[in-house]
Amino acid sequence: MRRTQQSLFIRYVRLRDSTEHPARYPYTVPALARFEGLEFRSPVTFLVGENGMGKSTLLEAIAIKAGFNPEGGSRNFHFATRPSHSPLHDDLVLGRGDTPRDGYFLRAETFYNVATELEEIADGVLSYYGDRSLHQQSHGESFLALLEHRLFGNGLYIFDEPEAALSPSRQLYLLCRMKQLVDEGSQFIISTHSPIVMAYPDAELYEITDQGLQLTSLDQTDHFRLMKRFVLDRKSLLRQMEIETEE
Repeated sequence: MRRTQQSLFIRYVRLRDSTEHPARYPYTVPALARFEGLEFRSPVTFLVGENGMGKSTLLEAIAIKAGFNPEGGSRNFHFATRPSHSPLHDDLVLGRGDTPRDGYFLRAETFYNVATELEEIADGVLSYYGDRSLHQQSHGESFLALLEHRLFGNGLYIFDEPEAALSPSRQLYLLCRMKQLVDEGSQFIISTHSPIVMAYPDAELYEITDQGLQLTSLDQTDHFRLMKRFVLDRKSLLRQMEIETEE
């Protein structure tokens, strides 16, 4: 059952009406200083943009407000290795719809911490990750174990740069797995730099710049245009960057 806009788990996110932007992080990030809200209309929504634009900070705040542990995992995770999340979640309001039966917050940078927590919990929880320690697998294999075994469908899945450990072919597998889970009633909110990942059909893409968030299309994103230029004319691009010289 593919979810409609009305049946999404999170239908919108906005700042509290009384919020006045303080002169401190994260509101020192231009895009977040201009942030007013975001409406979700598709089961798959991407936040894309250059490093430092605030997309991961916004995604993190949405995940925390939705009840997830700041370092990742399911709603049952409550560990803290080193608190580093911003207070943005305190200023957010989520427009909630249906209640998900499953959920997961994947943060590429702290997935090691999640794997360590799983080792300490024991008690059969690794059966949900393929019955094999995530620390005994490569970074990419551990991500695949999560995708293959832990996500059950009818869930809210918030992913921060899931391509970080995945080869291009595995990123295509991610799209296949997403399609299965969307067909099973799931919603995805994803921050990514990967043109492959953001190519998911019928997804909505919001590009974050200093001017804020703007709805865009894959072929209009800076990431896609740069990758296309590299693939079609890499020598010219490398010469322009003074990496390759004329022979």
